[in-house]
Amino acid sequence: MTDISQTSRLQQAIDVAEALSLEEQQLLLEILAKRLHSKQREQLLEEVQEIRQEVAEGAIKYGSVKDFLAELDA
Repeated sequence: MTDISQTSRLQQAIDVAEALSLEEQQLLLEILAKRLHSKQREQLLEEVQEIRQEVAEGAIKYGSVKDFLAELDA
């Protein structure tokens, strides 16, 4: 999707939201905030699972900052 169509869709959503009553706008904000929080939580859980998988596969290295810097120089 192009930036123009995304902007257009976003503007349409804003226009629709602005047409709502104040109470409906508040409710919409609460719903969107809860859904956003839920999606962020799901994404975080996916990232944690990926890291756990990498640890289980031995793909994660442990060491000091000195070890890390030496690895970068190598």
